[in-house]
Amino acid sequence: MPRFAANLSMMYPDLPFLDRFEAAAKDGFKAVEYLFPYAYPAAELAARLRTHGLQQVLFNTPSGGTDTAGFAQAWESGSRGTASVPGREAEFRTGFAQALAYAEVLDCPRIHAMVGLRAEGASAEVADATLVANLKWAAGEAAKAGREVLIEPINPRSVPGFHVNRQDHAHRIVQVVGAAHVKVQMDLFHCQIVEGDLSSKIAQYLPTGRVGHFQIAEVPHRHEPGTGEVNWAHIFKTIDKVSAECGWHGWIGCEYNPADASAGGTSRGLDWIRPYQ
Repeated sequence: MPRFAANLSMMYPDLPFLDRFEAAAKDGFKAVEYLFPYAYPAAELAARLRTHGLQQVLFNTPSGGTDTAGFAQAWESGSRGTASVPGREAEFRTGFAQALAYAEVLDCPRIHAMVGLRAEGASAEVADATLVANLKWAAGEAAKAGREVLIEPINPRSVPGFHVNRQDHAHRIVQVVGAAHVKVQMDLFHCQIVEGDLSSKIAQYLPTGRVGHFQIAEVPHRHEPGTGEVNWAHIFKTIDKVSAECGWHGWIGCEYNPADASAGGTSRGLDWIRPYQ
């Protein structure tokens, strides 16, 4: 049976962020993910998790910057990661160290290392080499802490200029890095837009052991499953079948914007998940 984690950066937009933990738990979620924890003390977030019986399963490295204010400013100014950007290695290391510190307090097993936009004037080869070097360093640090490091292909319609768009590209990078705990974050929203053929892609990549996490959102409008073009019942059945065959026991993050953003709209839009809870 697929296991779903609520993405608190996108779901429950009518509530203050810290109140979303309780809302997710009331809706039956056992796990959460979100983009960034850095605006809040790690101890406060951990307390919310404990109070509501939730597991933290994923969050992102900062998208740039070297301190809390800089992390927020980088995101707001359009930075979408530093891992592939030559000249920003110090930012990547500082941000990754901060992510590891939060992961320790939140008992979070995996961190999404944001690849970033390809730097102006940088070739794809230079961006790849920078990404590999940064991930090899991060792999060493993550190994000491017992964490996984993930990279995510993102479609260029949502984030123009993002360096990694395809599953095969991400998997090549992970293979070159050569660390078992460096994996791919397979977001089916981005995969459907760029590549399609989701069932075959799941069957191809999940048994490799290089998929650390799934995320979902409906295409084309990034709402909840059942509001667009994907046959989610078939996709979830495929994930369930392939997971059973290869022994995968990960999570599926619900990284979508509810179609109804009004008070209570997220909860009202959860009919799609009831058969799986």
